[in-house]
Amino acid sequence: MLLHVLCILLFVQKRTTVIFLISYLAVATLFFLHAKEQLSPIEHEITQNSVFKWTSTYTINGSKLRGFAVSEEKLKWYITYTFDSEDEKHMFQQQSLTGATFKMIGQASEVPIPAHDYSFSMQRYLTSHGAVGMLSVTSLKKVSEPSGVLGWIANQRFFMEKHIEAHFPLSLQPEAKALLLGLRDDVNPQQTRAYQILGITHLFAISGLHVAFLTFIFYQTMLRLAIRKELAMWCLIICLPIYACLVGGAPSVWRAVGVVEILMLSKQLNKRLAIEDAFALSILLFIFIQPGVLLQIGFQLSYLAAAALLFSSPFLKRQTSVLKQSFWITFLCQIGVAPTLLFHFYEISLSSFAVNLIFVPLFSVIILPINLVLFLLTFMLPILSDLIFYIYEPIRLYLTIFILKIASLPYQLWNPGKLSNWQLIISYLGVGSTFLVLELQLPLKKLFWTLGLPVAMIQVTPYIDPSVEVTFLSVGQGDATIIELPHKQDVILIDAGGLLRFNQDAWKDSNTPFEIGREVVVPFLKGQGINTIDTFIWTHADSDHIEGAEEILEEVDVKEIHVTPGAIEDSALHLAVQTALDKRIIIKEKIAGDSWQVGNMQFMYVSPQDTEYEGNDDSLVLYMSQYPFSALFTGDLEKDGEEKFLLTYTDIQNVTLLKAGHHGSKTSSTLEFINRLNPLLTTFSAGKNNRYGHPHKEVVERFEGNQLLTLTTADVGSVNVRYYNEEMTIKITSDTGEIKKSLSQ
Repeated sequence: MLLHVLCILLFVQKRTTVIFLISYLAVATLFFLHAKEQLSPIEHEITQNSVFKWTSTYTINGSKLRGFAVSEEKLKWYITYTFDSEDEKHMFQQQSLTGATFKMIGQASEVPIPAHDYSFSMQRYLTSHGAVGMLSVTSLKKVSEPSGVLGWIANQRFFMEKHIEAHFPLSLQPEAKALLLGLRDDVNPQQTRAYQILGITHLFAISGLHVAFLTFIFYQTMLRLAIRKELAMWCLIICLPIYACLVGGAPSVWRAVGVVEILMLSKQLNKRLAIEDAFALSILLFIFIQPGVLLQIGFQLSYLAAAALLFSSPFLKRQTSVLKQSFWITFLCQIGVAPTLLFHFYEISLSSFAVNLIFVPLFSVIILPINLVLFLLTFMLPILSDLIFYIYEPIRLYLTIFILKIASLPYQLWNPGKLSNWQLIISYLGVGSTFLVLELQLPLKKLFWTLGLPVAMIQVTPYIDPSVEVTFLSVGQGDATIIELPHKQDVILIDAGGLLRFNQDAWKDSNTPFEIGREVVVPFLKGQGINTIDTFIWTHADSDHIEGAEEILEEVDVKEIHVTPGAIEDSALHLAVQTALDKRIIIKEKIAGDSWQVGNMQFMYVSPQDTEYEGNDDSLVLYMSQYPFSALFTGDLEKDGEEKFLLTYTDIQNVTLLKAGHHGSKTSSTLEFINRLNPLLTTFSAGKNNRYGHPHKEVVERFEGNQLLTLTTADVGSVNVRYYNEEMTIKITSDTGEIKKSLSQ
């Protein structure tokens, strides 16, 4: 869809050019083929004779080696391997795997389903890299070292990475690796989030500006050395692809290198091409080599931003000052990629329009050249480089502090949620109309309509929805449930998910530990366009329910927190409580009988019935109802808590939804409890192949014996329930279909 828009623009611009027509047809066909491609588990066993060659895409983090390797059958696989010891990990860290061949023993593994519609999709990731599946490897044995030109390039890249680690101060290493080698794994997550908020993440990737700068320096240096222009041109033609491989070959790099290569080759062969033709040819070459790249976000953003500038060049040339031109370049790039950013990330930076005016020249003209000069000096004059580092490091540190400070300011992000297909069409019509207004030199006040109207339509859409929506998120062996009332009147989050972590050797610890709140719950909230949580309920103080709370509080506004009495003193809640206090969020202890109403929906706590916190049976249990719809969210309630509930609330029965207590453990969901509630749908929140065997077989059989529908997040992913007009619609992440049930039956 997104690349279609790009190629339609290309075709309309030069409708008689065959290249553009071919480009459009190729992208249209390949996009649909690969967007709809579904990876099915491939039954494949690799024996000791199976040989694989590593690609340049791999990481070593904690005890895991992960990345892509190509088999002798020319099939690309995603490999996962767990190191046996710290020494083995160290051995792998001291060598470049790119181009090296290994004998492997292992087994094909199932591609995991996404946690929900807005979370990372491993299937999409594999497809975009042209991989056929995943392999879990148990044994690795090197057969040969990297060889040939690509092997030499890989070794040089590895050598440069280690050289930066040895000679650059620790605080400057991540930036140098990112700007010079395209390696971004070491960038601090806090800084990365700040760059996202400010809309300057692209500055820490090797982009067209970097390629243009280095190409200019290289070309001018050759001319100063009295090398003839024609020879210098051929040197560039040869060296640019080598440079692209050296820095990791990101889409933005190959786009810039590809266009320059095509233009230079056409000139050398006396077949001059317009830059628009070169641009289209680079797309064709890219998708011919790796069709799945169409699904890569970096590819889409890079080409859309370049297209925005390319087809606005007449307008940009009319600008009378550098400041005006800089503003419009930033403006056109930002709105050109805005719909795509919203589609993939559900938010865009409002401050980026101003911030990029400062940081683009700062990084392009100062920071990138400084890193390049320092890198060269560490080889030629290490004493001088040390002196410059002594001066530059504190200055760069202050710049980082400044970036973090301005990123902490509120109201910098617009988060309407993931765009639907019709919203995406509207947004691109608005962007196209904006470009037309500027091209035809119409009054700028018309931008109010071309941009303002689509924004308003997108913004009000969630408030039109009259349904109640309940989502049981797949957060592994934990709980997290989101309740959205009609017209976004109120949003309630029950628990925050979490991981049960166990002590292990320090070398096994990941540099970027998985955070369930930030990486699963927050993306769902953003995807739904939820900027504010009205009530955040902490049912009890178990880490699998509450560990993600701190991350959610840092990312999303919360009005108030409800907690079960006494649990607030538990050590498991310490960080979350401190974060809430820092943000001045109201924390209230709640008990059975406390109730409130939003619109026609009634809410009431039915547990705990005393103020002494003793664990699972003192979970804060919420009952919500609006006849004929009702739901009970039980936290980790077990047998004793269920018995108290049955004795106290005899009028609560025949509920629509039940979140089963304690993940479906053997000590919960008694037959009496099930018979009284008789739920239309019951969900078990549990992790895939969890060590506790949740949900317990006996518990599932109790529900099945009563012919009651149950769904487990470990099996189906997140469960979304939408209720409107006495009809309930159930959607699960692992299936594109829906289950509809009438509450009036």
